Amino acid sequence: MSDKEFKRKVYLQDKPRKQAKDELIEALKLIPEIETVPTKVALGRVTALPIFANLSMPHYHASAMDGIAVRAEDTYEAHEHRPLHLKKNEQFIYVDTGNPIPNEFNAVIMVEDLQEIDDETVEIIVPATPWQNIRPVGEDVVCGEMILPQGHSLRPVDLGALLAGGVQELPVIKKPRVAILPTGNELVQPGSTMKPGDIIEFNGTVFASFVQEWGGEPLLSDIVVDNPKHIRQAIEKAVDEADMIIINAGSSAGSKDYTVHVISELGKVYTHGIATRPGKPVILGEVKGKPIIGVPGYPVSAYLALEWFLRPLVYHYQGIEEPKRETLKVRLGRRVVSNMGAEDFVRMNVGFVNGEFIANPLTRAAGVTMSMVRADGILVVSPDSQGLEQGEEVEIELYKPLEAIQKGVLFTGSHDLSIDIVSSLLRKKDVNRQIISSHVGSLAGIMAIRKGETHVTGIHLLDPETQVYNLPYVEKYLSGQDVVIIPFLKREQGWIVPKGNPLNIKTIEDIVEKGAAYVNRQRGAGTRILFDSLLTKHSLTAEQIQGYEREMFSHLSVAAEVKEKENSVGLGVYSAASTMGLDFIPVADESYDLVMTKSFFDSEGGKLFLEVIQSDEFIHTVEHLGGYKTVRDQTPKFLNN
Repeated sequence: MSDKEFKRKVYLQDKPRKQAKDELIEALKLIPEIETVPTKVALGRVTALPIFANLSMPHYHASAMDGIAVRAEDTYEAHEHRPLHLKKNEQFIYVDTGNPIPNEFNAVIMVEDLQEIDDETVEIIVPATPWQNIRPVGEDVVCGEMILPQGHSLRPVDLGALLAGGVQELPVIKKPRVAILPTGNELVQPGSTMKPGDIIEFNGTVFASFVQEWGGEPLLSDIVVDNPKHIRQAIEKAVDEADMIIINAGSSAGSKDYTVHVISELGKVYTHGIATRPGKPVILGEVKGKPIIGVPGYPVSAYLALEWFLRPLVYHYQGIEEPKRETLKVRLGRRVVSNMGAEDFVRMNVGFVNGEFIANPLTRAAGVTMSMVRADGILVVSPDSQGLEQGEEVEIELYKPLEAIQKGVLFTGSHDLSIDIVSSLLRKKDVNRQIISSHVGSLAGIMAIRKGETHVTGIHLLDPETQVYNLPYVEKYLSGQDVVIIPFLKREQGWIVPKGNPLNIKTIEDIVEKGAAYVNRQRGAGTRILFDSLLTKHSLTAEQIQGYEREMFSHLSVAAEVKEKENSVGLGVYSAASTMGLDFIPVADESYDLVMTKSFFDSEGGKLFLEVIQSDEFIHTVEHLGGYKTVRDQTPKFLNN
């Protein structure tokens, strides 16, 4: 069948996620294979049968102490007022820990309880009791005893017990082989020379790593082109080699999405489309009795789909329970909007502020891989909910250890590359102490401090009336609150333009006159406020700026957008332009200051934070970026204390 014979196909259903998973597991009879492996390399494997000891441990009566082996009855007369002398080789022999005890002796006296009279005589003042300080045969493991049951994941201590019991090799469940088929004409291998339209194939590596983490054996295929014939051949080959098959991309309903058709032709489709966001276009089926899962190309959707459907299959195949994540009650720092009818999976950042956990949503886009990297946990919004309100208490599943979240520094405010440097240096001092940042702009950062939802914010807000940075806004919005202002950086703001500045942009008037596409920052960002003040100063309006409504949430995002368009320009910091290899025309020097709660300032984390930003290593690193000058006098200003 050629690709022309396939017609666009809508989703077969909008099935609840749990129902889809249960139907798939119940429909398939997964019969695991058994293999025998050496005990020394069996860590993490799952026992296929009960394992019994071949040897007692110890297999002889062994001394548990350094001392002398004696006959207990020979020592009964010993007393502190009547010391008893014993003769070597007649009434005792010296033994070390682990030495076998000859049959004629039945007790061990510790060396600490002896007084050596001469080379042949020792003195004792306390009698021994039969079998004291002796490890009897089989004290640890008895020959024939079951050491481990079937379906047990082997730990380091288990391997020791097995070897002690004489088990040199053992039967385990063979790792389920999972074939991973990345598809798409746009995909190229990592390291390839990139051209517009190319996408690096990295999902396959992520999938393979998940499979290994869950106890399976990944079989990562070469890239398969978007062609029904090639997809069919790849599936047929995978079915012969693997126990389960994952197909990445082609699971939706577009004109080039062939996966569901090929699976239908070769086997059976149980589900095409589940009621989740993201991750809706999932295919669940089987070919020759082997499960086959088609997942979307968008990374977040794909990773979640693997967790929902492949993870339980891999654990089910091994006969062990799927691990559950730790959960945590948190208060929402921002509202979470949702649409009814589907489960919503929202990646979250979490910080421990003023004795409670505050969680903020990360980007919801299904293609943003970094939202999974940065996420501390995930919030599942019920399909019958239209959203959750700011301040509401919810439960999330954690991706990171609770200790790391408790020690994390929650930074909510204006984006700056220096904050990433601070985070890196914090981790060097304490591996669990890192910055959890939310780039929401200066004003939103101040409001987060006001609501008790962050530890620190970075701001660079120019007051149009006084031309003073930051302090007027802090005094206005944080009046009556115990906060600390720390002078932090002086940095250059300027026009970020393509290399060579093709439009010769030097002033804000040039942006209007030359019809440049402007890349703006979000409302409340200090850079946005600076740009708006420049508009007012030069009697210009937002309507005259092409692209004014296009908003980015960081300086790097602005620079990345400028790099893509020859006729574009943005306002941002020098370090962002330099990172992207763009030109920079200075416009203004500004004060980028830190505001933190007094309670955080006084805490262990606050003291460590201050130590880092005042360190020579930080100062050298940030000034090396260019466009920055650190404030040498970082004397804190206490407001309302």
